[in-house]
Amino acid sequence: MVRRPVMGEVRIEYGQIHVWSDPASGSPDLTEALAGQGTGLCGAAVAGTLWLNTGLHTGRVGFVVEVLDEEPALDPVWEDVVEVSFRPGPLSTTLAEWGGGDTWELGLPPVDTGCGTAPGAWTRRGSARSGCPESRGSTTTSCSSGPRRPPRTDCSAQTSRAAAYWHRVARELPPPPTPEQRAETERLAREAYERAVEEERAHHERWAWGGRPPSEALRGIGGNVARLLPFDSDLVHALGAEDPDTQRAVAVLAARRACEAAGLDGLAWVDVALTAVTEGRRPLPPPFHEEARLWEAVYADSGLPDRWVVEAVPPERPPYVWPPLPAAPPGPTDARQRRSRLGRGLRGLIPPDPSDDEVPVMTVDVGYRVAAQARRTLQARAWTSQMHAALPTVLAAAEADPLKAALEAVWHAVNTYGEHHRTLLDEVRALCVARRTT
Repeated sequence: MVRRPVMGEVRIEYGQIHVWSDPASGSPDLTEALAGQGTGLCGAAVAGTLWLNTGLHTGRVGFVVEVLDEEPALDPVWEDVVEVSFRPGPLSTTLAEWGGGDTWELGLPPVDTGCGTAPGAWTRRGSARSGCPESRGSTTTSCSSGPRRPPRTDCSAQTSRAAAYWHRVARELPPPPTPEQRAETERLAREAYERAVEEERAHHERWAWGGRPPSEALRGIGGNVARLLPFDSDLVHALGAEDPDTQRAVAVLAARRACEAAGLDGLAWVDVALTAVTEGRRPLPPPFHEEARLWEAVYADSGLPDRWVVEAVPPERPPYVWPPLPAAPPGPTDARQRRSRLGRGLRGLIPPDPSDDEVPVMTVDVGYRVAAQARRTLQARAWTSQMHAALPTVLAAAEADPLKAALEAVWHAVNTYGEHHRTLLDEVRALCVARRTT
């Protein structure tokens, strides 16, 4: 019984077409596919894949896949014939054109299979190139399953110099690694890659935290600590090392100084909240007991101070330089990676997908700065509403975690002080030093 899942023309690129037993695993390089074989027309050295070389470089060629119950007899019209052993995977087996072209399901069972290929038009190899009239050669691939002799890669017929060339290439290649050797190589590469990824993560973390890694408490604090770090990373680390009472004192100081800078000190409802923060009373008195109620009260009172300050800008620092990473470990590849590997086997050049281009994403800091978006100097320097920056310091100082209370209150106070933020940070540092020496 003969079944022909493929019968017609296929598109050939770089003289190759492939059989994938598991399309998700990709295709090997040419040298991998031919390693250790005596034939160069059908590479079967990597389990589950076949690399078929054709007589045509680029164009369309007649192609027939025959699935038989027993080995076929040699047809005298076949110019070059080779046979290899192949075991399909359990899911599917497909014939695939190079570069993500058409595919055909072959429907091969997952049993030992003998595959013979007879690529025609070898005498016209190189006559059909991109932009030239297409040559009409033919290739027949026959697959037969059932009890078989030991695995083999035989050349049953050879009549062309091109076929002789590929046979010689295959015979000169070193034998492929054993499955155990391949697994060990992949394991070592994977471990080296994972180590490098972790070293890269730690390298970037040290840079982001001012040249040293953060404590576990700082690493897990979240909030605005990443925004405060560029202003004074040493102070952030110092706050992380202080005792809870000092951290709470810093939070209260930052809240009071921010409200003073914004002209909110002296307002009864603000002073009551600052007193509650200082005494550690929770929840805060209205309207600070709920953030939504706080802003409702602010927008309902047109008599509040309306002070603005040039926004705070951290000192400049050199941009981060990523350390080089080793090559990614071998493993499953997507379609674009697989296409690149196929072309590399014959030094093919593949145009990149437009989807490969990385598109930079810009993020916008959404918060009280929205209130300042219309205020610009003639030099386009941004301004910050001090009232909108100062009130969150009171909420931050009431945080249950004293470290988070200190960091968040200082962050909002820095924005309240704007271009004069250095004055605030120096006072915070002096408070920490004074508490440590008393």
